[in-house]
Amino acid sequence: MLTKASMLPLLLAVVSFHAVSTPLTWLDKSFVETAFYNVALQHEYSQGNKPLAKWKQPIKIWVDHRVGDKELHQELTELHIQHLSEVTQHPIKIVSKESEANVKWLYTRQSKWIAESKSILKLKSTQHLNSAICTAGYRTNSKGEIIYAGIVIPVDQARSRGKLVACIVEEITQVLGLPNDSDKAYPSIFNDHTPEDLLSPLDVVLLQLLYEPELKAGMTKAEAKPVVRKILKKYSETGVLQRAAKDAQQAPLYQLIGY
Repeated sequence: MLTKASMLPLLLAVVSFHAVSTPLTWLDKSFVETAFYNVALQHEYSQGNKPLAKWKQPIKIWVDHRVGDKELHQELTELHIQHLSEVTQHPIKIVSKESEANVKWLYTRQSKWIAESKSILKLKSTQHLNSAICTAGYRTNSKGEIIYAGIVIPVDQARSRGKLVACIVEEITQVLGLPNDSDKAYPSIFNDHTPEDLLSPLDVVLLQLLYEPELKAGMTKAEAKPVVRKILKKYSETGVLQRAAKDAQQAPLYQLIGY
């Protein structure tokens, strides 16, 4: 069995390190606004705009390790959760008991992940998983508040595609209330054409925006639009947009991986 020390170089070898020039889209208020509507108000497997979804209660994550290299997977999980909590200013923590959790995060293997995804996410159909590498989902209450989420990562499948870190970063970030992948968000973990696997400056802005108190769970696009524009104007004037690149690069995972 690989130890944490021996596995880390292998893990890092499959993380994307593309030195490409990307547009500074997070500095453009109109671009950020469009990206937010596409990522936050649409869903990957259904049509049309949806109400805004976000957590109101503290997020408590129980991690179930059903494969080896528990220590490494746990560290990567904890480092990203730490960053998400800092960016959103929303309480997110790991709990030691399944009964205490409102997020169940499962590290498993490819041979079992379809069945386990169906169980943890209460899926009626698993057809969409045939083209997926890892998956996550959440449930909301009548107010649009997220009350439960599940994450399933088949480690062998994710590593064979060079996507273990990407799965860890994207799935927990999506269940905060950014459920859709979109070509209108770039560079972003919600866009398959983005080379990096960690949160981009645009992602940092989208997360900050989502967890602004003025944006309420259950808001429609029409209700959210004037609020979003007001917040983005403030972000531009106070330097939030300009600091996004630095905030992204100060993530603990960036420090570990060495971007």
